[in-house]
Amino acid sequence: MRLAFIGLLFVGVAGGAFAQDQGFAQWRTQFRGMALGAGISAATFDSAMASVEPIPHIIELDHAQPEAKLAFSDYVRRLDSAQRRAGVRQHLAEDRVLLDRVGRRFHVQPRFIVALWGIETDFGKFPGTYPVIASLATLTYDGRRSELFSHELIAALRIVQRDGILPSQMRGSWAGAMGQCQFMPSSFLAYAVNFRGTGRPDIWSDRADVFASIANYLAKLGWNDRETWGRYVRAPASLPNNVVGLGVTKSLREWERLGIRRADGGHLPAASLRASLLMPEGHGGPALLVYGNFRTLLHWNNSQAFATSVGLLAQGDESR
Repeated sequence: MRLAFIGLLFVGVAGGAFAQDQGFAQWRTQFRGMALGAGISAATFDSAMASVEPIPHIIELDHAQPEAKLAFSDYVRRLDSAQRRAGVRQHLAEDRVLLDRVGRRFHVQPRFIVALWGIETDFGKFPGTYPVIASLATLTYDGRRSELFSHELIAALRIVQRDGILPSQMRGSWAGAMGQCQFMPSSFLAYAVNFRGTGRPDIWSDRADVFASIANYLAKLGWNDRETWGRYVRAPASLPNNVVGLGVTKSLREWERLGIRRADGGHLPAASLRASLLMPEGHGGPALLVYGNFRTLLHWNNSQAFATSVGLLAQGDESR
């Protein structure tokens, strides 16, 4: 609550004319007071922020975000690629011992851990090279989404203070998502773990910490390792619209009575699962029955296409 209040205050003082007319140095002085009020020490702030300057390219990237979105099916085809499926199979085999240990500790199936890792950074190949604190400072100073990025900047400073991670080590996307699992700083504080219990979490270079942090995130948000994510299904054209959407849950037996079948036309599993029916492109488009784990994936990225892509990658060739 305190950080939310700080963020709201900051929108008022740092947006628009303040940021443009009085400059970054004055913004940094103003933000310093807010950060200290949020519990960041003067020493931490000064060491992390003294040499930070805005990065114009990041403002360009933020303002150039495309308004048009890919259709559901196009998005899924892009993420659920043959290359990523091969990568999932490869790493499930190569990292089996470690993944099994992580999976047992956090009660998350390894295939979902690897699928998320694969989508976020292509299995650790592209974690991002932008300096996270400078990126977040730039985005906060710019003022377009100050409330969001001021929260994350304070969280990043808290990581420096709490874990002793050097700002130069905190690299990620232009928007501040860090490491191989692309955690925003607030997610790092809440979910990043050191799997071996030997020190601070390292989601940049320690694969055990990457896997464990992904699993911990899912576990803390309600993951159930006795279930999967969902499935593509066939829905009759006569199905009423009022049963479609995440707001409606029914047993598989109830869906069966409404005419829902497996994608291949077979009967639904005889399992005591509750599910919601999604038709992201309307009647005539793809239809899915999704379970509780799908909702957990939406906490990671609130996109039905993203969550479906993770599920399909985790499911592997069985989902073809």
